[in-house]
Amino acid sequence: MTNLLTWRYWFTLRPETLAPFAQRGFIFLLIIFAALAIILALVKRRGGIYRGLYKRLYNFFLSNAVIGLIILFFNYEMVPFFSARFWIALWALIMIVWLVFIIKKIKTIPLQKKQKEREQELKKYLP
Repeated sequence: MTNLLTWRYWFTLRPETLAPFAQRGFIFLLIIFAALAIILALVKRRGGIYRGLYKRLYNFFLSNAVIGLIILFFNYEMVPFFSARFWIALWALIMIVWLVFIIKKIKTIPLQKKQKEREQELKKYLP
């Protein structure tokens, strides 16, 4: 655990492969991302106010599953530069930023619902 907190661990250009437990955890995470992407691909076909959110989540999970597979491949093959640990850290940071934007979108959904209800109320009185 103390090794995780050193600069040498994160920025060495010729790192060791992942520990077997970490590699299995990484593969499990990628399987979860791929499964969620498949589920969201089926759900996003429906119409409604949540369709845009489902599309964003689908893009998030599918893209991160593919990027994670690429990182796992380079780590497994021990490619010197591309298997460096900072790629995993950069990937995690990008995922966090992406999720922040998705959460901002989630917060606008109640406003969209109210707007849609107002429009339906107005249409009720128009010929």
